[in-house]
Amino acid sequence: MAPDSEVRRPATKPARPSKSAAIARGDGPLSVYEQLRDRIVRGRLAPGIRLVESEIAALTGVSRTPVRAALERLRQEGYITGASNASGARLGRAIVAPLTNEDAREIYLIVAQIEGLAAREAAMKPRELRRIMVRDMRQSNTEFRATAKSRMPDSDHLHDLDDAFHQRYVEAGAGPRLLAFHAAVKPQAERYGRIYTSTLISEVGTSAAEHDAIIHALEVGDADEAQRAVQTNWQNAAKRLERVINAVGERGTW
Repeated sequence: MAPDSEVRRPATKPARPSKSAAIARGDGPLSVYEQLRDRIVRGRLAPGIRLVESEIAALTGVSRTPVRAALERLRQEGYITGASNASGARLGRAIVAPLTNEDAREIYLIVAQIEGLAAREAAMKPRELRRIMVRDMRQSNTEFRATAKSRMPDSDHLHDLDDAFHQRYVEAGAGPRLLAFHAAVKPQAERYGRIYTSTLISEVGTSAAEHDAIIHALEVGDADEAQRAVQTNWQNAAKRLERVINAVGERGTW
């Protein structure tokens, strides 16, 4: 896709991409959905930005029908919302959903429950499987700490390391249904994490210590403690994020 500014306010009518850049018509809705979701999650489409069907269609090389389907799926999943007038009637305009304290708290608490269950199951896996899992998690957490202490910490890399840490025990412990729930909601939390991570670097040491508690519980195979440690990490992360949002403000609310 073209730069985000072109999606919002192109100075001239966007040129149709070449065939190599265009999305295959049969995969149109899914491809458009994935592109837009990725940009929203990574903050490349900012909260509150208006999305226009015709502009997205021109930039992606598909008709407005798959674009409309992709936008509807994003709306259902909470990534975008429709603007409304004073009477509450929907105006049909799609905007990237704002980032708010209330929404963040709900999402983080949902993830806490899902990942807590996954950690509980992971703690009951055979010892050799847990040994390899814990080795990988400890490596991610060590790099997580080191990156935060570097002269110029890369906030995107910090988030990637944190995500890899959590994903390791989720994949080890969760079954197909739990994985599906996780895949549906985790990117919503990732959206907050990526946009606010740069202001949370001073909290990495605390988060890494909470990771240590998760590692220990999984290493010794304590299912109750593993679930509790993961839930505590996410609940505390929600509180840390709330303090940051209160300090720097919500995004995309007018």
